[in-house]
Amino acid sequence: MFSKAIVKTPCRAMTNGITTADLGIPQFEVALEQHLDYIQALKDCGLEVLILDADENYPDSTFVEDVALLTPHCAILTNPGASTRRNETLSMLPILKQFYASVDLITAPGTVEAGDIMMVESHYYIGLSQRTNHQGAEQLISILEKNNMTGSIVTLEEVLHLKTGLGYLEGNNLLACGEFLTKPEFQKFNLMSVNEKESYAANSVWINGTVLVPFGFPKTKYLIEGKGYKVRTVDVSEFQKLDGGLSCLSLRF
Repeated sequence: MFSKAIVKTPCRAMTNGITTADLGIPQFEVALEQHLDYIQALKDCGLEVLILDADENYPDSTFVEDVALLTPHCAILTNPGASTRRNETLSMLPILKQFYASVDLITAPGTVEAGDIMMVESHYYIGLSQRTNHQGAEQLISILEKNNMTGSIVTLEEVLHLKTGLGYLEGNNLLACGEFLTKPEFQKFNLMSVNEKESYAANSVWINGTVLVPFGFPKTKYLIEGKGYKVRTVDVSEFQKLDGGLSCLSLRF
């Protein structure tokens, strides 16, 4: 169960954010409205939400998930693989120290973005991607083991981040699409196959019994409701234009 979340208000510079989506330029004012609804969805799930101010120096900084991993036992400040995002960690460090006695760091040449990390109870799956390298993953595993948790590495071939194609919903249920449907390490889960045309919705987020699902993906919503979950849809279309999903927009702990 989660009790808190950290979010960061989108900045006007988000229109210059990193993207491979080819969906057009985000509309800033619409993104602000969508972000407010996202915050309300977190509150509806019972979370106390800390809202950080926008930072015009970092167009992608609203995607706070990438710069830190918050576990029940420790906080880890990542070292983002995208060079334009690395200094986002500087402003996040004092925030994390409000909630954790100490904060571990991923250091160069290791890189990690937490969009590549999926938590399943006390185990963390770490995707090797263009943003997370082997050195960073090994550092992360060492920190997890020091804090009585475990981690393992997953290779990626087709997606930007691990959680681009996966969403763990608790109860051994795992949303998956594309390459993840056949990976051996995920065959022990109850795989919920996401329609290829709705692959974006694989990044749905379980929070205290409710699953946040991106608006506009009815087959995935129906799939999740069929497992008995309460669903709350959230329109994040402007963030999709920047390759960002529901999980990317908050740190939940």
